[in-house]
Amino acid sequence: MYCEFIATATFGLESVVKRELEHLGYDRHEVENGKVTFKADEKAIPHCNLWLRSADRLLLKMGQFRAVSFEDLFEKTKALPWDQWITKDGKFTVNGKSIKSRLYSVPDCQAIVKKAVVEKLKEKYHTDWFQETGPEYNIEVALLKDEATLTIDTSGPGLHKRGYRLEAVEAPLKETLAAALVSLSFWNKGRVLHDPFCGSGTIAIEAALIGKNIAPGLNRSFASEGWPQLRKLWKPAKVEAFKAIDHDAELDILASDIDARAIELAQENAIEAGVADCITFSCAPVSQVKIKDKYGVMITNPPYGERIGNKSELADVYLTLKNLFKNQETWSLYVITADERFEQIYGKADRRRKLFNGRIKVDYYQYYGERPPKKTV
Repeated sequence: MYCEFIATATFGLESVVKRELEHLGYDRHEVENGKVTFKADEKAIPHCNLWLRSADRLLLKMGQFRAVSFEDLFEKTKALPWDQWITKDGKFTVNGKSIKSRLYSVPDCQAIVKKAVVEKLKEKYHTDWFQETGPEYNIEVALLKDEATLTIDTSGPGLHKRGYRLEAVEAPLKETLAAALVSLSFWNKGRVLHDPFCGSGTIAIEAALIGKNIAPGLNRSFASEGWPQLRKLWKPAKVEAFKAIDHDAELDILASDIDARAIELAQENAIEAGVADCITFSCAPVSQVKIKDKYGVMITNPPYGERIGNKSELADVYLTLKNLFKNQETWSLYVITADERFEQIYGKADRRRKLFNGRIKVDYYQYYGERPPKKTV
């Protein structure tokens, strides 16, 4: 059965998610702000949840229609095929949001949708009472300019919750964003990667997962694993993902930080992620970083704001980075920060990309080094 899905994305990462979907074999898609909509069969639910690295969630799109009254919302919601997915004992909640719509009361919209779904299920299961003790189905009604989109969340907790981060330092980088930073760089598993402000190790760990072809969702569970229609699909999808791991990949990933406790956490997280053997951790300030190899890539999230103290200290950090790269023409540098002074202090970037880390607006500054020479056969 072909379905329509929405892979939600942080603003600025839609093109990355689109590219990931294409890599996974899904090319029937439409890109909009904050989401990529695509069509596929039910196998896409375990496949995408396991493998999408930069998306926030995978939603099953139930329907989209114009709704300017509660009657519209009720009747058109009831007409959707909820009975194809929600079981008789299914536990379902309804969340909502409304932007520039006549139906602006979110609690009322949620109640109307809940009632419509219940009425649909009553017709299917011929009962007036639902225990709601079974699988969970999280429904969302999203209204934008009087256009209603109804979805069921197949993921459960957001896809950034990989399951490996036991603890995190202050102001952590989301795993999905860290994976996107790596994807947007020139790094590949044949090049050195260094993060000198590694914190809890997220960038290094996500790079290692990419380098070893480890599906980022292998360490966690998903809401749709409990859906009866999909139980037969989840196990083979996980088996296939385990078989796809490149155990022979030789990675050279370095992660350092001045904070000894952060390094301890990063090492523990790397063990949980199954990539501890791919990353060399060290406790050292950025001023002690030595660049030895050629054609390496540095991807980092230096401290900013309250994480470091005053602006003069932060400027010193940027100048230290600048001095480190002064004679490193073959290295590429990628810096994500909320400090808008970075480019003024370090120098103009080859490219700057606006992103968000949670609700914090950040910029991704990209400085391209020389490309490695092509290997001759």
